[in-house]
Amino acid sequence: MKGPMVRCALAIMPTFLLAAVALAQQSEMTITGLQFVDHLKAGMIEQDVYVEKKKGSRMVSRVTKEEKETYMNAPVYSTRSPVHHAPFDPGQNGPYKRGKKLGFTLGEWLSGTGTASYTCRNGEGMLSASFQKLVPNGLYTMWYAYAAVPHMGCKDCAFATLDLPLGDLAGTQNIFTADANGGAGFQASFKPCLQLGSGSIVAMLAIAYHSDGKTYGPSPGPMGSVAHVQLFTALPGQGAWAMEAK
Repeated sequence: MKGPMVRCALAIMPTFLLAAVALAQQSEMTITGLQFVDHLKAGMIEQDVYVEKKKGSRMVSRVTKEEKETYMNAPVYSTRSPVHHAPFDPGQNGPYKRGKKLGFTLGEWLSGTGTASYTCRNGEGMLSASFQKLVPNGLYTMWYAYAAVPHMGCKDCAFATLDLPLGDLAGTQNIFTADANGGAGFQASFKPCLQLGSGSIVAMLAIAYHSDGKTYGPSPGPMGSVAHVQLFTALPGQGAWAMEAK
């Protein structure tokens, strides 16, 4: 049975300038104005930080967009064990066993913002990004991810992404640290260029905060317990961005 339209374009489709020049066996393009957003701004369920909805229960749950204002001043926690992403399925919001207090509120987590530009030239990709109001002195990694378009907005589909460290596959180029005010810049050059989205695949960039102060090479690490996706942006492509929840 079909539910309401999930208009991802309104939330996560970047405002961008896309210029493509055909070259022999190559293409050159520049994309500017990529806007990073959190899960709630994208019309999803917040995934990797949790609140204790029943005080003293030592159990924590994900926050939906309808609950956002209720918990803006609530401290957020990790989970004791990793939790699989399910951004469209309220049935997987918890509760889960509480991990450690992360040291900031939901509102502070959701205040993070970022922009980026991307260029592909002669088979080499270059990304430049700037972030504000991240976790002060927080350790982060940048990821290039794919998801299936039919699963976007589908609460009954097993949601999964293919996550690759931006740059080399060992995960040595995608690491950065926010300053004491939560500001951060990120730049990387890599080969080959990124593949953009298509009619069946959503291509994304995402940043993960590492609350244990460690990175995990080719993997983001255990999600929810020590790795927490804070912001992401969709790369432009030929995909349809208005999809019906199934």
